[in-house]
Amino acid sequence: MLEKLIVIKSETGLHARPAALIVKEAQKYRSKIALVKNDNEYSCKSIMNLLSSGARKDEEVLLRVSGEDEEAAFEALAKLLEGNLEA
Repeated sequence: MLEKLIVIKSETGLHARPAALIVKEAQKYRSKIALVKNDNEYSCKSIMNLLSSGARKDEEVLLRVSGEDEEAAFEALAKLLEGNLEA
């Protein structure tokens, strides 16, 4: 299992467009990929689940990835989450 604290940089937090980008990337991998906020885990493979996190700009979330392709998935999702999700 790989984990990393990430600060949400999207100006509007994880609203529909950034969440859709995250889900699209996460679905490329077999590993379990989730964001953890306030001890609640939100699947990055479900847009509704991800939106329910209510993650806002400058909030810290924990990216948690586990599974057979966890290293590739972790690298891709961390890069996406740490970048500009508005572009």
